[in-house]
Amino acid sequence: MSATDYGRAFGLLRDAAGQSWRDYTRHAFVQGLSDGGLSREAFLHYLRQDYVFLIHFARAWALAVTKSETPQEMATAAATVDALVNHELQLHVSICAEAGISEADLFATPERAGNLAYTRYVLESGYSGDLLDLLAALAPCVMGYGEIGTRLAQEASSETYRAWIETYAGEDYQQSCIAVGELLDDALERRLGADYASLPRWQSLCDRFATATRLEVGFWDMGLTP
Repeated sequence: MSATDYGRAFGLLRDAAGQSWRDYTRHAFVQGLSDGGLSREAFLHYLRQDYVFLIHFARAWALAVTKSETPQEMATAAATVDALVNHELQLHVSICAEAGISEADLFATPERAGNLAYTRYVLESGYSGDLLDLLAALAPCVMGYGEIGTRLAQEASSETYRAWIETYAGEDYQQSCIAVGELLDDALERRLGADYASLPRWQSLCDRFATATRLEVGFWDMGLTP
């Protein structure tokens, strides 16, 4: 899966993030998912934190509905909320249930500092900015997991975390990534024009994307320290 599969803007933002993007998508936590070396304790700890993260992430996508200017933008944002609440969260619920962790326990998980910093940064991007600011902060998680899932589906040498991998490599999630990429491309051209990458505003969006990417790295770091 190449960056361009998720749209022009994502490819440019990904490239601008530089080493931070590689640190995120090639993190030791990701390698542990691939070769099975990640401990079950660390994985369950990550899932509990990620469940809480996705609750806030869904709220941020709901905010994207209010920041939208067209019915098409609203539809994509609303569909993403549905995918998060009714599908992705259920992956966490089902895996944790097998380990004896109920959904009520998941919802009551105390947020660690890295989780708090990331989720509030994304929400603040939407509260203080427009749809472009919010999408720049949301995109690293959406497309990063799509890229990671696609690569691990091909490279994973262990079946230990296959269910997690197949969720993000699967057609439903990949279509969500494509839809978000199209939303980002269209929103940029609608608000800034086709030459948006030459405008001063573009650098601020690159900075926001890069910050969210670094927070993703911090989230993986947190996952390794249950």
